[in-house]
Amino acid sequence: MTIIEVRNLNVINLAFVGDAVYSLYIRQKLLSEREMKPNDLNKLAANHVCAEAQSKLSEVLLPIMTEEETDIFRRARNAKKNTRPKHAKTFEYNNSTGIEAVFGYLYLIGDRERLEYLLNYEGDNENRG
Repeated sequence: MTIIEVRNLNVINLAFVGDAVYSLYIRQKLLSEREMKPNDLNKLAANHVCAEAQSKLSEVLLPIMTEEETDIFRRARNAKKNTRPKHAKTFEYNNSTGIEAVFGYLYLIGDRERLEYLLNYEGDNENRG
């Protein structure tokens, strides 16, 4: 896809891709850090990819986002969603959708360097899931 095509995608679709990108990143990171049974890895991964943890991550990353990334984040955060959060507060769910959209956008435009920078950004580790 071209950058223009990606920019024209619905931000919820960007979040759909970004959710997969972030989930895969977390799974790879956990797998490289520890030897565990798949079920235990899955439970640990779920602690990172939940709306609450992603919302906290968005708070860490928002100050270092570019103007374009911030725009995508805000559009996705504020977009009308057809689903409701089951185990999260609405603001957490909305923030997690925003950060997923940013990850999806960067992945689809092929900016792997920026994507990896954000995924690996240490910032304030207390706020990470």
